[in-house]
Amino acid sequence: MPTPLRVLVGALGPGVLPTAATEPPPDGTVLLDLGPEHPSGTGLVELRLWVEDDVVTEATVVVGALHRGVEKLFEVRDYRQVLVLADRHDWQAPFAAELTVALTCERLLGLEVPPRAVWLRTLLAEHTRLLSHLGFLGWVPHRLGAASPTSAVREALRGQLQRLSGNRVHPMLNRVGGLAADADDAWLDAERALLTDVRKVADRLDAWLAEPALRDATVGTAVLTPAVVAGHGVTGPAARAGGLEADLRLHRPYLAYRELADLLRPTPATAGDAAARLTTLVHELRVSADLVVACADRLRELSGEVAVRLGKVVRLPEGEAYVATEAPLGVSGVFLVSRGDKTPWRLKLRTPSFNHVSALEPLLRGVHVSALETTLASIGYVVGDIDK
Repeated sequence: MPTPLRVLVGALGPGVLPTAATEPPPDGTVLLDLGPEHPSGTGLVELRLWVEDDVVTEATVVVGALHRGVEKLFEVRDYRQVLVLADRHDWQAPFAAELTVALTCERLLGLEVPPRAVWLRTLLAEHTRLLSHLGFLGWVPHRLGAASPTSAVREALRGQLQRLSGNRVHPMLNRVGGLAADADDAWLDAERALLTDVRKVADRLDAWLAEPALRDATVGTAVLTPAVVAGHGVTGPAARAGGLEADLRLHRPYLAYRELADLLRPTPATAGDAAARLTTLVHELRVSADLVVACADRLRELSGEVAVRLGKVVRLPEGEAYVATEAPLGVSGVFLVSRGDKTPWRLKLRTPSFNHVSALEPLLRGVHVSALETTLASIGYVVGDIDK
């Protein structure tokens, strides 16, 4: 007969059992720690499972512990403030959230940004993908009990953001009409030099994933079937790891991706299991590194401004627009409705994390309890991206 099991994944705040770090969890409750770098540690997701013979037979995901009502907050903020809120939405990839909102506003305005801004935005989007992917891949050395090489590289990437924007984590670089700062040649040189370390880390992660301990834990574990991918709107690396050719950078190009299409190589791992998802993240580290190099080279020969000068108060014309981008975790969409005011009448977010977590319910059925950690570590989500 199935027995209930409560699984808590992420940070435990006041009012969430156990109340003290040294206090054991109550019977029937499991606390999952995916490591100090994994993004699951910055929020809480609860899984209510039914287990028979240590295999999950039914699963319910409980979200909302961090609910912030950000979509309603957008409606009482002007467009500069909206970008600030968007920056703090997916805190693993803040530039990506800023970018989608800015592109949506520019589409409604019919505004074309300078070419240099287009290429620098593309570079920063891939820089952000590196930061995000390395965070999720931090589980790999944690699982093996090895020293993590991802932490130092992530810190160096944040240092680059700080030199460009003044902020380590939340760059707030996008503006309606372009960017708030430009990159000089010294910054571009430092960015290129850092990519050598990114590629070394990718090689190390590939070697770890091939070791028997991780191969046995991930191969064949938690297979995302095409039906689950389609039914729950799974996108990004998780979908591509199942053989779905879904990448907006390639199939619906924006920014400078049309000119960079040859660098967007498909993942070699398409089995749809945890091993394929982790391997795809490592593969995309190398792809993003190549894209950053191409953007840096283009920026060296491209002069001009990085923003269109607009008035202090930005008002969008009456109408609506939808823009979707390929954020690190998948499709990030913004549906914006304007009534001609300085604040949006409606701003609706389509976030990849929300869809990925919804897919956990069918994905977890049939998973062994001992494989819960691997399953959760291989499905990318950020709690702020869910509890919107």
